[in-house]
Amino acid sequence: MTSALRVTVALCAALFLCVAIQPASAQNSKGHAYLFRGLGGVFSMGLDDLASKLEARGVETTVTGHGSWSSLVDQASAESRRNRGAPIIIIGHSLGADAAIQMAERLTALGTPPRLVVTFDPVGVNTVGPARGRFINFFQSNNGYGKRLSTEKSFRGSLSNLDLAGDRSLDHFNIDKSPRLHAEVVNRVRAITAPKKAAPRPKPVAAPAAAPAAPGAEPAPVPPANVPDANGAQVRAPAPTSTSGPAPM
Repeated sequence: MTSALRVTVALCAALFLCVAIQPASAQNSKGHAYLFRGLGGVFSMGLDDLASKLEARGVETTVTGHGSWSSLVDQASAESRRNRGAPIIIIGHSLGADAAIQMAERLTALGTPPRLVVTFDPVGVNTVGPARGRFINFFQSNNGYGKRLSTEKSFRGSLSNLDLAGDRSLDHFNIDKSPRLHAEVVNRVRAITAPKKAAPRPKPVAAPAAAPAAPGAEPAPVPPANVPDANGAQVRAPAPTSTSGPAPM
């Protein structure tokens, strides 16, 4: 084996090893969802079910208490940068919804704003400040806990408040467990994490075929060309004469 060939083989092996040892999330990341429970972490168990549904679709999840957001924000920002801007999703219930808003503002300040923030009945933080991303607030204005969200002038995202006061099957303690709301969240997450399909290339348009000449018809005369004389002046060549018909007088 020549020295050049040995070097080529060694480089190929090193490249293969670098790719192989990368974590799966770095090779094909569909984003990371952070889900924050409410008080005591005992009234927000519906978030565990929602996390399982997201994981089944290839989205990495972290489910934790509402007080953990500040210790996760730097990790989330670094992970998104490492994975070429992989989307960050934040979901929270009750005090966890408050934490979701705070984390979104901090991530925006770090230059890695979340793509989607979903809140279920926020109770303490009712205003979204300097943040970007898509915010969806599921709340009940009549259950004594949930609040409508408003925005400050520094807000640069979009916000939808969905008041579920008319749904008597829901209250503050089970709004995070609704299969209907879970399906809505999963669809929202899929819309931002599913790989985009390449647009099909347009088919080339064939040039129209020339109409066939009538039987016995002579071909169309070729336009006379300009040819230079010996002095370089352009001299128009005589037009071809027809060989049919009577001779000129």
